[in-house]
Amino acid sequence: MPEKSIVKINDYLAELGEEERSLFERIFKVFVTEGAIEPPDTMIPWIEARFGPVERVRRQRIVKIVNLITMESALFNSLRAGRPIEARSSENVEAAIKAQEGDPFCRPLELTPSDVFGRISGHHSITASNVAKYDCFHGLVIFNKHNPLTFGLEEVKDYFDTALAWAQKAHQVDPEARYFFLMWNCLWKSGASIIHGHLQMTLTKGMHYAKIEALRRAALNYRERFGSNYFDDLYRVHEALGLGWEEKGVRYLAYITPVKEKETLLMAWDLADPLKEAAYRVLRAFIDKLGVKSFNLALYMPPLAPTPEDWGGFPCLIRIVDRGDPSSKTADFGAMELYAASVISDDPFRVAEALR
Repeated sequence: MPEKSIVKINDYLAELGEEERSLFERIFKVFVTEGAIEPPDTMIPWIEARFGPVERVRRQRIVKIVNLITMESALFNSLRAGRPIEARSSENVEAAIKAQEGDPFCRPLELTPSDVFGRISGHHSITASNVAKYDCFHGLVIFNKHNPLTFGLEEVKDYFDTALAWAQKAHQVDPEARYFFLMWNCLWKSGASIIHGHLQMTLTKGMHYAKIEALRRAALNYRERFGSNYFDDLYRVHEALGLGWEEKGVRYLAYITPVKEKETLLMAWDLADPLKEAAYRVLRAFIDKLGVKSFNLALYMPPLAPTPEDWGGFPCLIRIVDRGDPSSKTADFGAMELYAASVISDDPFRVAEALR
């Protein structure tokens, strides 16, 4: 079968049944345009060496997809992956990881603070309190292994379990703190300031963080307007396109309005082993099949205790994204991502193939 591509999204929509296409159009809007250039003859050898046939560059098909419910948006152009990156570091990633062995996270009991309620010890990790906090409760799960890329399945399950146990302990200390958020930043391109493997978690009060609350409100508005669950319908649309599938009660989506490269969504109704195993599988596919070395993972989930607002139908949602080549000094986020829309070079159909 010919390879699918996001630039042919309208062709695939035309092949869907009326109900599936209508559901897609309820959630997403697609815009297809063409960018054109006229390069001088002296530039053609450089273009062909970097991008292939010059006609690919003379006429470029660009696809913009907007999520009408959440107002997430992505601009796809595969040529972006071949653009010149002049600012590169000669530093080898594995060498950089090894060079930092013996850092404070290698001796957490001696060189990191504990929370006021003490530490949570897992089989493969231990918690610490963050010195410079985002919020009233802001902790770390420090991995026993220094190298952040060499984790196995049991270790990933332990990291999630230890983080959740920390949140439950913090909630006992302050019952008003009930909104749990987990983030895993791997290596410096992701925003991690320390190489040693670790993730972070917070427990906040009053309301959830704004982007999570915005998603809850968007899903609630969707339910009130259309009488169905937004997350169920989001999955159905991706499944119809071949970008979503379900295993062991976990839904996988190669997301078509990603915040950045290769974004994958995982959805389940609780933070049980199948969801943790799915996170492990996606991360290992990113690293082992797709060559990813730096990534962000975020976990959204309903509060740990009842709240005044309605969280009905909101799943445990894990979002994972590639943060680019650690040897590149160029940031993958610019003004477009901050203030307009995400610019994407990876194709969700290629991501789906690798993850399957």
